[in-house]
Amino acid sequence: MKKILNDPADFVPEMLEGLIKAHPDQLAHTEDIHCIVRADSPVEGKVALATGGGSGHLPVFLGYVGQGMLDGCAVGDVFASPGAEQMLWVTQRIHGGKGVVYIYGNYGGDVLNFDMAAELAEFEDIEVRTVLVKDDVASAPPEEADRRRGVAGMVFAFKTAGAKADMGGSLDEVVAIAEKTLANTRTMGVALSPCTVPMAGTPTFTIGDGEMEIGMGIHGEPGMKREQLQTADQISERMTTAILDDLQPEEGDRLAVMVNGLGATPPEELYIMYRKVHQMLAEQGISVHRAYVGEYATSMEMAGASFTFLRLDDELAELLDYPARTPFFIQG
Repeated sequence: MKKILNDPADFVPEMLEGLIKAHPDQLAHTEDIHCIVRADSPVEGKVALATGGGSGHLPVFLGYVGQGMLDGCAVGDVFASPGAEQMLWVTQRIHGGKGVVYIYGNYGGDVLNFDMAAELAEFEDIEVRTVLVKDDVASAPPEEADRRRGVAGMVFAFKTAGAKADMGGSLDEVVAIAEKTLANTRTMGVALSPCTVPMAGTPTFTIGDGEMEIGMGIHGEPGMKREQLQTADQISERMTTAILDDLQPEEGDRLAVMVNGLGATPPEELYIMYRKVHQMLAEQGISVHRAYVGEYATSMEMAGASFTFLRLDDELAELLDYPARTPFFIQG
């Protein structure tokens, strides 16, 4: 696969340098360019939100640093966790006096390093609270939901918790909103092709031209089943049904729906899929409060898509609708 690169070893720092130079009014970095913060950090008197994880998933993670969402994030190499010291630098830089909330996906390296960063921050009298994202229904059954991976659903937690913090919420209130959002969020994906990590130079997995894998993770983790490629309606119906069976919304409920491209799926195909999702929800008496169709959590140039549904009440709907402005997300 061809890529536009200089030295593959410089892929991440050069990407970060370009992004910061493109958005100097919104983003800055700390001692390390892997540690991205709001340009106006710290925002005094506001609960700060931080996330982190490997590069290769834009807009996740650093694309959501900005007003009404995150205050900072630490990004590692492609698909690799950032270090605890990098997470600590972000924490120190964004702390505005009311504590810091970590919201990140349930992956072993990230959990280990964020836990260590939180302990180090406590030594500096910075109160840190953690909310783990576990929204991928394909990665474990409901009775083992604590083992689930965190994928695109984290974007909804960034949005609602970020809004609560921007509205002056306390540390407890911001944590409670993030947890409430994730308790009502489910995701499932489908992969049609692999991605290639620049330093490796080879695809992360192989899949036949006429095949798809339902439930595959955003790093190429195995899914639920590999089979012949189906139509857009068939794929959409399977993923929608799986999510609804797990989330169990009732007639009259309203959802936020995200149809997310994984990096190499044209928006036209995503809208074809959304058409089917909307049709199925309408048939069950479930309304769509907001639809997000586009690339929100990618996996380099992987072809495929994921669906994320967030069940809303009045409180979550208000926070979802709250204005936000980041380099990759503008609303309001």
